[in-house]
Amino acid sequence: MKLFHQLLVAPAALGLLAPVAANATELNINGVSDYAATGEQVTSITQFSDVYPTDWAYQALSNLIERYGCVAGYPNGTYRGNRAMTRFEAAALLNACLDRVTEVTDELKRLMKEFEKELAILKGRVDGLEARVGELEATQFSTTTKLKGVATFVIGANSFGGDADDFVGNRRSDEAAALSGGTTFNYDLKLFLDTSFTGKDLLRTVLRAGNFGDSAFGGDGYVGLDALEVAFEEPSGANSLAVNRLFYQFPIGSNFTATVGGVVRQDDMLAVWPSAYPADTILDVFTYAGAPATYNLGLGAGAGLSWESNDFSISANYLSTNGANSTPGGPDTLLGTDCANAGGIATDCAGSNGTVQIAYAPENWGLAAAYNYTSKNNGGSLYAGNGTPLANIFTSNGNSSSVGLSAWWSPEEAGWIPSISTGWGYNSVTDGDDTNFFRSATTQSWYVGLQWADAFMKGNTLGMAVGQPTFVTNVEYRNDVSDSDFVADGNYAWEFWYQFQVTDNISVTPAIYYLSRPFGDLTDGGNRAFGGNRGNDTFNNFGGLLKTTFKF
Repeated sequence: MKLFHQLLVAPAALGLLAPVAANATELNINGVSDYAATGEQVTSITQFSDVYPTDWAYQALSNLIERYGCVAGYPNGTYRGNRAMTRFEAAALLNACLDRVTEVTDELKRLMKEFEKELAILKGRVDGLEARVGELEATQFSTTTKLKGVATFVIGANSFGGDADDFVGNRRSDEAAALSGGTTFNYDLKLFLDTSFTGKDLLRTVLRAGNFGDSAFGGDGYVGLDALEVAFEEPSGANSLAVNRLFYQFPIGSNFTATVGGVVRQDDMLAVWPSAYPADTILDVFTYAGAPATYNLGLGAGAGLSWESNDFSISANYLSTNGANSTPGGPDTLLGTDCANAGGIATDCAGSNGTVQIAYAPENWGLAAAYNYTSKNNGGSLYAGNGTPLANIFTSNGNSSSVGLSAWWSPEEAGWIPSISTGWGYNSVTDGDDTNFFRSATTQSWYVGLQWADAFMKGNTLGMAVGQPTFVTNVEYRNDVSDSDFVADGNYAWEFWYQFQVTDNISVTPAIYYLSRPFGDLTDGGNRAFGGNRGNDTFNNFGGLLKTTFKF
Protein backbone atom coordinates (compact mmCIF):
# COMPACT_ATOMS: atom_id res chain seq x y z
CA MET A 1 0.00 0.00 0.00
CA LYS A 2 1.31 3.44 -0.90
CA LEU A 3 2.24 5.87 1.86
CA PHE A 4 -0.55 8.30 1.03
CA HIS A 5 -3.17 5.54 1.27
CA GLN A 6 -1.64 4.30 4.49
CA LEU A 7 -1.86 7.74 6.01
CA LEU A 8 -5.49 8.08 5.00
CA VAL A 9 -6.40 4.76 6.55
CA ALA A 10 -4.33 5.28 9.68
CA PRO A 11 -6.58 7.87 11.33
CA ALA A 12 -9.65 5.74 10.80
CA ALA A 13 -7.97 2.68 12.19
CA LEU A 14 -6.41 4.51 15.09
CA GLY A 15 -9.68 6.17 15.83
CA LEU A 16 -11.16 2.79 16.65
CA LEU A 17 -8.74 2.60 19.54
CA ALA A 18 -10.31 5.66 21.17
CA PRO A 19 -13.07 5.10 23.73
CA VAL A 20 -16.46 4.64 22.16
CA ALA A 21 -17.96 7.40 24.30
CA ALA A 22 -15.28 9.84 23.24
CA ASN A 23 -16.44 12.86 21.30
CA ALA A 24 -15.07 16.24 20.43
CA THR A 25 -16.17 17.80 23.76
CA GLU A 26 -14.47 15.07 25.80
CA LEU A 27 -11.04 15.18 24.03
CA ASN A 28 -7.97 16.37 25.86
CA ILE A 29 -7.26 19.45 23.78
CA ASN A 30 -4.26 20.25 25.95
CA GLY A 31 -2.65 16.95 24.94
CA VAL A 32 -3.02 17.81 21.27
CA SER A 33 -1.56 21.22 21.94
CA ASP A 34 1.39 19.61 23.69
CA TYR A 35 1.91 17.23 20.74
CA ALA A 36 1.98 20.06 18.24
CA ALA A 37 3.94 22.46 20.43
CA THR A 38 7.34 20.96 19.60
CA GLY A 39 7.53 23.34 16.65
CA GLU A 40 9.61 21.02 14.37
CA GLN A 41 9.81 17.39 13.35
CA VAL A 42 12.49 15.14 14.81
CA THR A 43 15.34 14.04 12.50
CA SER A 44 16.38 10.82 14.22
CA ILE A 45 14.60 8.18 16.21
CA THR A 46 17.31 8.43 18.85
CA GLN A 47 15.80 11.78 19.91
CA PHE A 48 12.99 9.84 21.57
CA SER A 49 13.96 8.73 25.05
CA ASP A 50 11.21 6.13 25.32
CA VAL A 51 11.67 4.32 21.97
CA TYR A 52 13.92 1.25 21.94
CA PRO A 53 15.21 -1.06 19.16
CA THR A 54 13.27 -3.91 20.77
CA ASP A 55 9.94 -2.18 20.19
CA TRP A 56 7.86 -3.94 17.55
CA ALA A 57 7.25 -0.75 15.53
CA TYR A 58 10.79 0.57 15.88
CA GLN A 59 11.75 0.11 12.22
CA ALA A 60 8.49 1.53 10.87
CA LEU A 61 8.83 4.65 13.04
CA SER A 62 12.50 5.02 12.01
CA ASN A 63 11.56 4.92 8.33
CA LEU A 64 8.87 7.61 8.78
CA ILE A 65 11.37 9.87 10.53
CA GLU A 66 14.41 9.38 8.29
CA ARG A 67 12.71 8.95 4.93
CA TYR A 68 9.78 11.36 5.22
CA GLY A 69 10.55 13.53 8.29
CA CYS A 70 6.93 13.79 9.35
CA VAL A 71 6.94 12.50 12.96
CA ALA A 72 6.95 14.80 15.96
CA GLY A 73 7.21 14.06 19.67
CA TYR A 74 6.37 15.76 22.90
CA PRO A 75 8.32 18.72 24.38
CA ASN A 76 9.93 16.48 26.98
CA GLY A 77 11.56 14.32 24.25
CA THR A 78 9.20 11.37 24.48
CA TYR A 79 7.08 9.68 21.85
CA ARG A 80 4.63 7.83 24.10
CA GLY A 81 4.16 4.95 21.68
CA ASN A 82 1.78 3.02 23.97
CA ARG A 83 -0.58 5.96 24.46
CA ALA A 84 -3.89 5.90 22.55
CA MET A 85 -3.98 8.44 19.72
CA THR A 86 -6.83 10.92 19.51
CA ARG A 87 -8.32 11.94 16.22
CA PHE A 88 -6.77 15.40 16.60
CA GLU A 89 -3.31 13.86 17.04
CA ALA A 90 -3.87 11.64 14.00
CA ALA A 91 -4.93 14.72 12.02
CA ALA A 92 -1.78 16.55 13.09
CA LEU A 93 0.44 13.61 12.03
CA LEU A 94 -1.39 13.20 8.72
CA ASN A 95 -1.11 16.92 8.01
CA ALA A 96 2.65 16.88 8.64
CA CYS A 97 3.16 13.91 6.32
CA LEU A 98 0.95 15.38 3.61
CA ASP A 99 3.03 18.57 3.74
CA ARG A 100 6.16 16.48 3.10
CA VAL A 101 4.51 14.55 0.26
CA THR A 102 3.37 17.84 -1.27
CA GLU A 103 6.92 19.20 -1.11
CA VAL A 104 8.28 16.10 -2.85
CA THR A 105 5.56 16.23 -5.50
CA ASP A 106 6.24 19.91 -6.24
CA GLU A 107 9.97 19.19 -6.53
CA LEU A 108 9.31 16.33 -8.96
CA LYS A 109 7.08 18.54 -11.05
CA ARG A 110 9.77 21.19 -11.20
CA LEU A 111 12.41 18.65 -12.27
CA MET A 112 10.09 17.13 -14.87
CA LYS A 113 9.45 20.57 -16.29
CA GLU A 114 13.17 21.42 -16.34
CA PHE A 115 14.15 18.17 -18.10
CA GLU A 116 11.07 17.91 -20.27
CA LYS A 117 13.04 17.75 -23.56
CA GLU A 118 15.49 15.18 -22.29
CA LEU A 119 12.70 12.99 -20.96
CA ALA A 120 10.92 13.19 -24.30
CA ILE A 121 14.08 12.07 -26.09
CA LEU A 122 14.56 9.17 -23.68
CA LYS A 123 10.96 8.14 -24.08
CA GLY A 124 11.37 8.11 -27.84
CA ARG A 125 14.47 5.98 -27.56
CA VAL A 126 12.79 3.54 -25.19
CA ASP A 127 9.82 3.24 -27.53
CA GLY A 128 12.21 2.63 -30.43
CA LEU A 129 14.11 -0.02 -28.49
CA GLU A 130 10.89 -1.74 -27.54
CA ALA A 131 9.88 -1.84 -31.18
CA ARG A 132 13.25 -3.26 -32.24
CA VAL A 133 13.19 -5.87 -29.47
CA GLY A 134 9.71 -6.88 -30.56
CA GLU A 135 10.89 -7.20 -34.16
CA LEU A 136 13.91 -9.28 -33.12
CA GLU A 137 11.75 -11.57 -31.02
CA ALA A 138 9.41 -12.06 -33.95
CA THR A 139 12.20 -12.83 -36.44
CA GLN A 140 14.94 -14.35 -34.26
CA PHE A 141 16.59 -17.58 -35.36
CA SER A 142 15.88 -19.42 -32.12
CA THR A 143 15.28 -18.71 -28.45
CA THR A 144 17.44 -21.67 -27.43
CA THR A 145 20.23 -21.76 -30.06
CA LYS A 146 23.34 -19.63 -30.46
CA LEU A 147 25.19 -19.48 -33.76
CA LYS A 148 28.96 -18.97 -33.84
CA GLY A 149 31.32 -19.17 -36.77
CA VAL A 150 35.03 -19.43 -37.59
CA ALA A 151 36.34 -18.74 -41.08
CA THR A 152 40.03 -19.26 -41.87
CA PHE A 153 42.03 -18.21 -44.93
CA VAL A 154 45.42 -19.83 -45.56
CA ILE A 155 47.89 -18.77 -48.24
CA GLY A 156 51.28 -20.47 -48.40
CA ALA A 157 53.68 -22.82 -50.14
CA ASN A 158 56.29 -25.52 -49.57
CA SER A 159 59.86 -26.02 -50.75
CA PHE A 160 61.83 -29.27 -50.73
CA GLY A 161 65.49 -30.22 -50.61
CA GLY A 162 67.84 -33.19 -50.40
CA ASP A 163 69.43 -35.72 -52.69
CA ALA A 164 67.36 -38.83 -51.95
CA ASP A 165 65.76 -40.82 -54.77
CA ASP A 166 62.54 -42.84 -54.72
CA PHE A 167 62.12 -46.54 -55.58
CA VAL A 168 62.56 -45.98 -59.30
CA GLY A 169 65.46 -43.54 -59.08
CA ASN A 170 63.62 -40.20 -59.36
CA ARG A 171 64.85 -37.34 -57.19
CA ARG A 172 62.31 -36.86 -54.40
CA SER A 173 62.79 -33.10 -54.11
CA ASP A 174 62.02 -32.67 -57.83
CA GLU A 175 58.93 -34.87 -57.60
CA ALA A 176 57.71 -33.02 -54.52
CA ALA A 177 58.16 -29.62 -56.15
CA ALA A 178 56.27 -30.79 -59.24
CA LEU A 179 53.38 -32.25 -57.26
CA SER A 180 53.13 -29.99 -54.19
CA GLY A 181 55.34 -26.96 -54.76
CA GLY A 182 52.73 -24.43 -55.85
CA THR A 183 51.37 -21.55 -53.78
CA THR A 184 47.78 -22.14 -52.71
CA PHE A 185 44.98 -20.10 -51.17
CA ASN A 186 42.55 -22.25 -49.20
CA TYR A 187 39.75 -21.70 -46.73
CA ASP A 188 37.97 -23.53 -43.93
CA LEU A 189 34.54 -22.58 -42.56
CA LYS A 190 32.96 -23.90 -39.37
CA LEU A 191 29.48 -22.96 -38.12
CA PHE A 192 28.61 -23.94 -34.55
CA LEU A 193 24.95 -24.14 -33.53
CA ASP A 194 24.84 -24.62 -29.75
CA THR A 195 21.45 -25.38 -28.25
CA SER A 196 20.54 -25.71 -24.58
CA PHE A 197 17.15 -26.79 -23.28
CA THR A 198 17.88 -26.69 -19.53
CA GLY A 199 20.84 -24.33 -19.27
CA LYS A 200 23.14 -27.23 -18.34
CA ASP A 201 22.91 -29.44 -21.43
CA LEU A 202 24.32 -28.91 -24.93
CA LEU A 203 23.15 -30.01 -28.35
CA ARG A 204 25.96 -29.09 -30.74
CA THR A 205 25.70 -29.08 -34.50
CA VAL A 206 28.79 -28.22 -36.55
CA LEU A 207 28.50 -27.43 -40.25
CA ARG A 208 31.78 -27.34 -42.12
CA ALA A 209 33.12 -26.64 -45.59
CA GLY A 210 36.57 -26.20 -47.10
CA ASN A 211 38.71 -26.71 -50.19
CA PHE A 212 41.98 -28.25 -48.95
CA GLY A 213 41.52 -31.53 -50.82
CA ASP A 214 44.02 -30.77 -53.61
CA SER A 215 46.31 -28.62 -51.47
CA ALA A 216 49.60 -29.75 -49.97
CA PHE A 217 48.20 -28.43 -46.68
CA GLY A 218 45.38 -30.96 -46.81
CA GLY A 219 47.51 -34.03 -46.03
CA ASP A 220 47.22 -35.65 -49.46
CA GLY A 221 50.19 -33.91 -51.03
CA TYR A 222 53.61 -35.41 -51.67
CA VAL A 223 54.46 -34.94 -47.97
CA GLY A 224 51.53 -35.91 -45.79
CA LEU A 225 53.00 -34.23 -42.71
CA ASP A 226 52.41 -30.85 -44.39
CA ALA A 227 48.77 -31.19 -43.28
CA LEU A 228 47.47 -28.26 -41.25
CA GLU A 229 45.16 -28.51 -38.26
CA VAL A 230 42.63 -26.23 -39.92
CA ALA A 231 42.61 -28.07 -43.26
CA PHE A 232 39.31 -29.65 -44.28
CA GLU A 233 37.36 -30.75 -47.30
CA GLU A 234 34.05 -32.59 -47.24
CA PRO A 235 34.36 -36.07 -48.85
CA SER A 236 31.63 -35.08 -51.30
CA GLY A 237 33.90 -32.37 -52.70
CA ALA A 238 35.29 -28.88 -52.27
CA ASN A 239 32.94 -26.11 -51.12
CA SER A 240 30.33 -28.63 -49.94
CA LEU A 241 28.71 -27.71 -46.63
CA ALA A 242 27.79 -30.71 -44.51
CA VAL A 243 27.24 -31.80 -40.92
CA ASN A 244 30.66 -32.38 -39.39
CA ARG A 245 29.51 -32.96 -35.80
CA LEU A 246 26.19 -33.64 -34.13
CA PHE A 247 26.04 -34.71 -30.48
CA TYR A 248 24.12 -34.12 -27.25
CA GLN A 249 25.84 -33.60 -23.88
CA PHE A 250 24.03 -33.53 -20.54
CA PRO A 251 24.84 -33.82 -16.82
CA ILE A 252 23.95 -36.83 -14.69
CA GLY A 253 23.88 -35.75 -11.08
CA SER A 254 26.55 -33.31 -9.94
CA ASN A 255 29.70 -35.11 -11.13
CA PHE A 256 28.89 -37.07 -14.29
CA THR A 257 28.50 -35.86 -17.86
CA ALA A 258 27.19 -38.03 -20.67
CA THR A 259 27.75 -37.47 -24.38
CA VAL A 260 26.02 -39.27 -27.24
CA GLY A 261 25.99 -38.46 -30.93
CA GLY A 262 25.59 -39.72 -34.44
CA VAL A 263 28.68 -37.75 -35.48
CA VAL A 264 30.84 -37.18 -32.42
CA ARG A 265 34.62 -36.83 -32.13
CA GLN A 266 36.81 -38.53 -29.55
CA ASP A 267 37.85 -35.29 -27.83
CA ASP A 268 34.20 -34.13 -27.53
CA MET A 269 33.77 -36.87 -24.91
CA LEU A 270 36.88 -36.13 -22.80
CA ALA A 271 36.58 -34.13 -19.59
CA VAL A 272 40.06 -32.62 -20.12
CA TRP A 273 42.08 -31.90 -23.22
CA PRO A 274 45.67 -32.62 -22.04
CA SER A 275 47.52 -29.62 -23.41
CA ALA A 276 47.84 -25.85 -23.06
CA TYR A 277 49.30 -25.60 -26.55
CA PRO A 278 46.46 -24.36 -28.81
CA ALA A 279 44.41 -26.84 -30.76
CA ASP A 280 44.20 -24.21 -33.51
CA THR A 281 47.90 -24.55 -34.20
CA ILE A 282 49.77 -24.82 -37.50
CA LEU A 283 50.90 -28.38 -38.32
CA ASP A 284 48.26 -30.97 -37.57
CA VAL A 285 50.79 -33.29 -35.92
CA PHE A 286 51.05 -30.92 -32.94
CA THR A 287 47.29 -31.14 -32.33
CA TYR A 288 47.37 -34.56 -30.64
CA ALA A 289 49.12 -33.80 -27.32
CA GLY A 290 52.18 -35.74 -28.44
CA ALA A 291 50.28 -39.02 -28.88
CA PRO A 292 48.47 -39.12 -32.26
CA ALA A 293 47.67 -42.82 -31.95
CA THR A 294 46.05 -42.36 -28.52
CA TYR A 295 44.32 -39.03 -29.15
CA ASN A 296 43.48 -39.87 -32.76
CA LEU A 297 40.37 -37.61 -32.91
CA GLY A 298 38.32 -40.42 -34.41
CA LEU A 299 34.92 -39.30 -35.73
CA GLY A 300 31.76 -41.38 -35.88
CA ALA A 301 28.73 -42.63 -33.96
CA GLY A 302 29.46 -43.03 -30.29
CA ALA A 303 28.87 -42.27 -26.63
CA GLY A 304 30.94 -41.42 -23.60
CA LEU A 305 30.76 -40.79 -19.87
CA SER A 306 33.03 -38.57 -17.78
CA TRP A 307 33.32 -37.97 -14.04
CA GLU A 308 34.86 -34.88 -12.43
CA SER A 309 35.53 -34.04 -8.78
CA ASN A 310 38.12 -31.78 -7.11
CA ASP A 311 40.21 -31.37 -10.29
CA PHE A 312 40.28 -35.14 -10.92
CA SER A 313 38.49 -36.61 -13.90
CA ILE A 314 37.94 -39.98 -15.54
CA SER A 315 36.59 -40.27 -19.08
CA ALA A 316 35.56 -43.36 -21.02
CA ASN A 317 34.08 -43.42 -24.51
CA TYR A 318 33.51 -45.56 -27.57
CA LEU A 319 32.79 -44.66 -31.16
CA SER A 320 32.43 -46.49 -34.42
CA THR A 321 33.79 -44.71 -37.47
CA ASN A 322 31.55 -46.96 -39.60
CA GLY A 323 28.58 -46.92 -37.23
CA ALA A 324 26.15 -45.44 -39.75
CA ASN A 325 26.49 -48.45 -42.09
CA SER A 326 24.24 -51.45 -41.33
CA THR A 327 26.22 -53.96 -43.43
CA PRO A 328 28.46 -55.76 -40.90
CA GLY A 329 31.02 -57.22 -43.32
CA GLY A 330 33.49 -59.81 -42.04
CA PRO A 331 34.07 -63.48 -42.95
CA ASP A 332 30.42 -64.51 -42.60
CA THR A 333 29.00 -62.08 -45.13
CA LEU A 334 29.10 -61.64 -48.87
CA LEU A 335 31.74 -58.97 -48.38
CA GLY A 336 34.18 -61.40 -46.80
CA THR A 337 36.86 -59.47 -44.93
CA ASP A 338 36.49 -56.38 -47.08
CA CYS A 339 35.24 -53.51 -44.93
CA ALA A 340 35.34 -50.81 -47.58
CA ASN A 341 31.52 -50.65 -47.75
CA ALA A 342 30.62 -52.25 -44.44
CA GLY A 343 30.25 -51.22 -40.83
CA GLY A 344 27.87 -51.45 -37.92
CA ILE A 345 28.61 -50.95 -34.24
CA ALA A 346 30.92 -53.48 -32.55
CA THR A 347 31.31 -55.60 -35.70
CA ASP A 348 34.52 -56.68 -37.46
CA CYS A 349 34.14 -53.69 -39.72
CA ALA A 350 32.91 -51.22 -37.09
CA GLY A 351 36.10 -49.19 -37.04
CA SER A 352 35.98 -49.33 -33.24
CA ASN A 353 37.72 -46.64 -31.23
CA GLY A 354 37.67 -46.89 -27.40
CA THR A 355 39.41 -44.48 -25.03
CA VAL A 356 39.91 -44.19 -21.27
CA GLN A 357 41.58 -41.13 -19.75
CA ILE A 358 42.53 -40.21 -16.18
CA ALA A 359 43.52 -36.59 -15.55
CA TYR A 360 44.34 -34.21 -12.73
CA ALA A 361 43.93 -30.60 -13.86
CA PRO A 362 43.99 -27.73 -11.34
CA GLU A 363 43.68 -24.17 -12.56
CA ASN A 364 46.93 -23.69 -14.51
CA TRP A 365 48.59 -27.11 -14.84
CA GLY A 366 47.70 -30.74 -15.29
CA LEU A 367 48.69 -34.35 -15.84
CA ALA A 368 46.90 -36.95 -17.96
CA ALA A 369 47.26 -40.59 -18.90
CA ALA A 370 45.15 -42.24 -21.59
CA TYR A 371 44.71 -45.63 -23.21
CA ASN A 372 43.12 -46.20 -26.60
CA TYR A 373 42.23 -49.28 -28.58
CA THR A 374 41.63 -48.82 -32.29
CA SER A 375 40.57 -51.69 -34.51
CA LYS A 376 41.65 -52.30 -38.06
CA ASN A 377 39.76 -50.41 -40.78
CA ASN A 378 39.29 -47.40 -38.52
CA GLY A 379 38.96 -43.98 -40.10
CA GLY A 380 40.22 -42.43 -36.88
CA SER A 381 43.61 -44.17 -36.89
CA LEU A 382 46.84 -42.51 -37.98
CA TYR A 383 46.82 -40.79 -41.32
CA ALA A 384 49.44 -38.99 -43.41
CA GLY A 385 49.21 -35.84 -41.32
CA ASN A 386 50.57 -37.33 -38.09
CA GLY A 387 53.07 -40.06 -38.91
CA THR A 388 55.74 -41.21 -41.31
CA PRO A 389 54.54 -43.24 -44.32
CA LEU A 390 55.76 -46.52 -42.80
CA ALA A 391 54.06 -45.83 -39.45
CA ASN A 392 50.81 -45.10 -41.25
CA ILE A 393 51.04 -48.31 -43.27
CA PHE A 394 51.42 -50.48 -40.19
CA THR A 395 48.73 -48.67 -38.19
CA SER A 396 46.09 -48.78 -40.93
CA ASN A 397 46.61 -52.54 -41.39
CA GLY A 398 46.35 -53.72 -37.78
CA ASN A 399 44.75 -53.35 -34.39
CA SER A 400 46.41 -50.70 -32.21
CA SER A 401 46.81 -50.44 -28.45
CA SER A 402 48.12 -47.00 -27.54
CA VAL A 403 49.21 -45.14 -24.43
CA GLY A 404 49.62 -41.39 -24.08
CA LEU A 405 51.18 -39.42 -21.20
CA SER A 406 50.80 -35.64 -21.10
CA ALA A 407 51.66 -32.70 -18.85
CA TRP A 408 51.15 -28.96 -19.16
CA TRP A 409 51.68 -25.76 -17.17
CA SER A 410 50.71 -22.11 -17.74
CA PRO A 411 52.02 -19.07 -15.81
CA GLU A 412 49.46 -17.16 -13.79
CA GLU A 413 50.43 -13.90 -15.50
CA ALA A 414 51.64 -13.19 -19.03
CA GLY A 415 55.37 -12.55 -19.29
CA TRP A 416 58.59 -13.87 -20.69
CA ILE A 417 57.90 -17.33 -19.21
CA PRO A 418 55.77 -19.36 -21.65
CA SER A 419 53.18 -22.04 -21.08
CA ILE A 420 54.75 -25.47 -21.51
CA SER A 421 53.01 -28.54 -22.91
CA THR A 422 54.60 -31.91 -23.48
CA GLY A 423 53.44 -35.39 -24.36
CA TRP A 424 54.67 -38.85 -25.33
CA GLY A 425 52.87 -41.65 -27.12
CA TYR A 426 53.53 -45.39 -27.49
CA ASN A 427 51.62 -47.59 -29.90
CA SER A 428 51.61 -51.36 -30.35
CA VAL A 429 50.15 -52.69 -33.62
CA THR A 430 49.22 -56.31 -34.25
CA ASP A 431 47.95 -58.03 -37.38
CA GLY A 432 44.44 -58.96 -36.35
CA ASP A 433 43.53 -61.39 -39.14
CA ASP A 434 46.89 -62.87 -40.28
CA THR A 435 46.58 -61.38 -43.75
CA ASN A 436 49.33 -58.74 -43.66
CA PHE A 437 53.03 -58.78 -44.43
CA PHE A 438 53.89 -58.13 -40.75
CA ARG A 439 52.98 -59.69 -37.42
CA SER A 440 53.51 -56.70 -35.12
CA ALA A 441 55.08 -53.28 -34.92
CA THR A 442 55.65 -50.55 -32.35
CA THR A 443 55.69 -46.80 -32.91
CA GLN A 444 56.39 -43.77 -30.73
CA SER A 445 55.93 -40.00 -30.82
CA TRP A 446 56.55 -36.93 -28.64
CA TYR A 447 56.38 -33.14 -28.65
CA VAL A 448 57.08 -30.00 -26.60
CA GLY A 449 55.00 -26.86 -27.21
CA LEU A 450 55.72 -23.35 -25.87
CA GLN A 451 53.40 -20.37 -25.98
CA TRP A 452 53.96 -16.77 -24.85
CA ALA A 453 50.81 -14.73 -24.13
CA ASP A 454 50.90 -10.95 -24.77
CA ALA A 455 54.19 -11.35 -26.66
CA PHE A 456 55.66 -7.93 -27.62
CA MET A 457 52.15 -6.45 -27.52
CA LYS A 458 49.09 -7.12 -25.35
CA GLY A 459 46.73 -9.57 -27.03
CA ASN A 460 49.31 -11.07 -29.40
CA THR A 461 50.67 -14.60 -28.98
CA LEU A 462 53.99 -16.23 -29.88
CA GLY A 463 54.35 -20.00 -30.13
CA MET A 464 56.65 -22.80 -31.20
CA ALA A 465 56.69 -26.57 -31.01
CA VAL A 466 59.19 -29.34 -31.72
CA GLY A 467 58.80 -33.10 -31.72
CA GLN A 468 58.76 -36.34 -33.66
CA PRO A 469 55.62 -37.38 -35.51
CA THR A 470 54.74 -41.06 -35.09
CA PHE A 471 57.66 -43.20 -36.28
CA VAL A 472 58.35 -46.95 -36.27
CA THR A 473 60.73 -48.24 -33.58
CA ASN A 474 60.38 -52.01 -34.08
CA VAL A 475 58.71 -54.45 -36.47
CA GLU A 476 58.33 -58.24 -36.86
CA TYR A 477 57.60 -59.37 -40.39
CA ARG A 478 55.56 -62.36 -41.55
CA ASN A 479 58.76 -64.15 -42.65
CA ASP A 480 59.92 -64.06 -39.00
CA VAL A 481 62.48 -61.36 -39.72
CA SER A 482 62.61 -58.99 -36.74
CA ASP A 483 64.23 -55.59 -36.75
CA SER A 484 64.77 -54.65 -33.12
CA ASP A 485 67.04 -51.73 -34.00
CA PHE A 486 64.46 -50.06 -36.22
CA VAL A 487 65.51 -46.45 -35.57
CA ALA A 488 65.84 -45.25 -39.15
CA ASP A 489 62.22 -44.06 -39.37
CA GLY A 490 62.79 -41.00 -37.21
CA ASN A 491 61.88 -37.50 -38.37
CA TYR A 492 61.82 -34.16 -36.54
CA ALA A 493 59.13 -31.52 -36.99
CA TRP A 494 59.32 -27.89 -35.90
CA GLU A 495 56.97 -24.91 -36.19
CA PHE A 496 57.18 -21.24 -35.25
CA TRP A 497 54.29 -18.73 -35.43
CA TYR A 498 53.18 -15.32 -34.21
CA GLN A 499 49.52 -14.38 -33.92
CA PHE A 500 48.58 -10.71 -34.39
CA GLN A 501 45.25 -10.04 -32.72
CA VAL A 502 44.02 -7.31 -35.06
CA THR A 503 40.61 -7.01 -33.37
CA ASP A 504 38.64 -9.13 -30.94
CA ASN A 505 37.35 -11.12 -33.91
CA ILE A 506 40.20 -11.06 -36.44
CA SER A 507 43.72 -12.49 -36.09
CA VAL A 508 46.55 -12.82 -38.59
CA THR A 509 49.19 -15.52 -38.05
CA PRO A 510 52.39 -15.81 -40.11
CA ALA A 511 54.08 -19.19 -39.60
CA ILE A 512 57.01 -21.27 -40.78
CA TYR A 513 57.75 -24.95 -40.24
CA TYR A 514 60.41 -27.54 -41.05
CA LEU A 515 60.33 -31.34 -41.49
CA SER A 516 63.79 -32.90 -41.36
CA ARG A 517 62.96 -36.30 -42.85
CA PRO A 518 59.23 -36.63 -43.55
CA PHE A 519 59.55 -39.96 -45.40
CA GLY A 520 61.41 -41.58 -42.53
CA ASP A 521 62.84 -44.99 -43.39
CA LEU A 522 61.43 -44.72 -46.92
CA THR A 523 63.51 -41.62 -47.65
CA ASP A 524 66.08 -43.34 -49.87
CA GLY A 525 64.01 -46.05 -51.51
CA GLY A 526 62.77 -48.11 -48.59
CA ASN A 527 63.85 -50.47 -45.86
CA ARG A 528 64.90 -54.07 -46.05
CA ALA A 529 61.30 -55.29 -46.16
CA PHE A 530 60.86 -53.52 -49.52
CA GLY A 531 64.21 -54.48 -50.97
CA GLY A 532 65.74 -51.08 -50.32
CA ASN A 533 68.71 -49.97 -48.31
CA ARG A 534 69.49 -47.40 -45.65
CA GLY A 535 71.75 -44.82 -47.15
CA ASN A 536 72.68 -41.34 -46.06
CA ASP A 537 70.58 -39.56 -48.64
CA THR A 538 68.36 -36.74 -47.39
CA PHE A 539 64.98 -35.26 -48.11
CA ASN A 540 63.50 -32.33 -46.18
CA ASN A 541 60.56 -29.96 -46.34
CA PHE A 542 60.32 -26.26 -45.45
CA GLY A 543 56.98 -24.43 -45.48
CA GLY A 544 55.60 -20.97 -44.85
CA LEU A 545 52.08 -19.56 -44.69
CA LEU A 546 49.86 -16.71 -43.62
CA LYS A 547 46.69 -17.67 -41.77
CA THR A 548 43.83 -15.21 -41.17
CA THR A 549 41.05 -16.20 -38.80
CA PHE A 550 37.65 -14.53 -38.51
CA LYS A 551 35.38 -15.30 -35.56
CA PHE A 552 31.77 -14.21 -35.60
